[in-house]
Amino acid sequence: MESLSSSFLPKFPDCNLSSAVGIEKNPQTKIIAIYSFTNFHEPIMKLISNAAERIKLKTMHMHPISENKKEKQSLLANMFKSVDDYICNYLDLPLRPSIDPNYVLFGNFSPVDELPPTPCEVVEGSLPSCLDGVYLRNGPNPQFIPHGPYHLFDGDGMLHMIKISRGKATFCSRYVKTYKYMVERDLGHPVFPSGFSSFNGLTASHGLTIANYTVQSCESDLPYEIEVTSDGDIITIGRHDFHSREPFLSMTAHPKIDPDTGETLAFRFHVVPPRLTFFRVGSDGRKGADVPVFSMKSTALIHDFAVTKNYAIFNDGQMVISPLELLRGRTPMRVDPVKVPRLGVIDRYAKDESGMWWIDVPGFNMSHSVNAWEEDDGETIVVVACNLSSVELALERLDLAQLTLEEIRISVKAKKVITRRPLSSKVLDMAVINPAYAGKKNRYVYAAVVATPMLIVGVVKLDLSLSSDDCFDCLVASCMYEPGCTGNEPFFVPNNAAADEDDGFLVTYVHNEITKESKFLIMDAKSPTLEIVASVKLPRRVPTGFHGLFVSQSHLEKLCRDN
Repeated sequence: MESLSSSFLPKFPDCNLSSAVGIEKNPQTKIIAIYSFTNFHEPIMKLISNAAERIKLKTMHMHPISENKKEKQSLLANMFKSVDDYICNYLDLPLRPSIDPNYVLFGNFSPVDELPPTPCEVVEGSLPSCLDGVYLRNGPNPQFIPHGPYHLFDGDGMLHMIKISRGKATFCSRYVKTYKYMVERDLGHPVFPSGFSSFNGLTASHGLTIANYTVQSCESDLPYEIEVTSDGDIITIGRHDFHSREPFLSMTAHPKIDPDTGETLAFRFHVVPPRLTFFRVGSDGRKGADVPVFSMKSTALIHDFAVTKNYAIFNDGQMVISPLELLRGRTPMRVDPVKVPRLGVIDRYAKDESGMWWIDVPGFNMSHSVNAWEEDDGETIVVVACNLSSVELALERLDLAQLTLEEIRISVKAKKVITRRPLSSKVLDMAVINPAYAGKKNRYVYAAVVATPMLIVGVVKLDLSLSSDDCFDCLVASCMYEPGCTGNEPFFVPNNAAADEDDGFLVTYVHNEITKESKFLIMDAKSPTLEIVASVKLPRRVPTGFHGLFVSQSHLEKLCRDN
């Protein structure tokens, strides 16, 4: 299943945090890229790309707010803002560093304005022909500088895209025009609460929106569809519900797309039973029936999951949502220190949860699944994932949460963990693989190296075939950035479909705080040093963000032919 999970930030699907997850093919839209964004109201995106001209495949346009309604909303917004300002200035508790915008929006985490398509200069090497297409990466990027509490997982959601064609590049940045973004843009002030930062003490102004939070707590919106134009711009089309026949309000930021069947597997969770719901979207782009899971007794912040040929695997971890915490003036998201994490295994084609089974995995709190597959004729499930080793720090200082890459082997017959090993001694997250191997046994993993304070300082390559009881570090190659530079999640682009697993390129955005320049880097994924073979100077700074996705020119051209 084509999944490009990871990030040095924990990704809570409930809050629609980061991730580009793959390409889904179906007879109607041909190419769908699933995206998610960093806002409490920012959902996953469906990307409709066209290499020759704009093609609108849907009619789900965002309707403008009427003048009368806008005047009423403006009056309410001004009243809200006045009360909010007073409470922030005189009544709220002092802000913790994790929700103080002066700390959170420092350096390259500060937001930028939109940028229309702008030509870029290739300053090193030449761009490989396999990179003809578009690379997009998302990030939080709040449209208003916060006056009160702000968490790194808040924001409005901006896409930063580079379009490459015949060795030339064009760059642009656009907000995703979600319902939240449009309402607050028209009002000129933020009005929607955040589950991460809005509850700073019982008297806090956003604490008055407890009922609102309860309704909106689980991803709080549908996926959004966007269009990429021939000149390299991004247009938001609107919400998309996968033609669901039943109420469908939210979904994970990390759906898995099976490259062989075209199916999409996904889930959502909520603060009331069923606390977990598993579902599938067929290759025709239509959502199937929900599979509610009632065997979860508390609401865990399940941000990602793993999928093999026959199974879906969920982590019921220690990061939980407790609505009663609101009555104590605290954020509902917390870490339960006495809870024992579990893994739940369910048949990917299950119609109900009757065959689902759970196993205890103490200390395992998955931030992202890297890949999973089956061995021994289906008797063994192998899961490779990033674990929050110091989970108690995850919501306050994620860079101190000691993200480690682990391999877990599970016996299907005995229903227990056989082995569990670390794959590196480094702090790693935002790990990716060759997307052609998603859901299948793979050898190579590429991960971001995390440092403090909240920096990605390089990329490493790991060889999973080296994993054993005697080997605790499978690292075989690395590329560390220059001093003052911070990067983002890498993305693997194959050289060609028939190439070796590691024959391809890693692409990412890197910002230099010393020179104040951002670049698009291309690394040789097969090189023992992950050699930088080309770089593109970007027209302006690209803030540190979450996940990315590459859509090749051949996919774009196929879309154009089919339509």
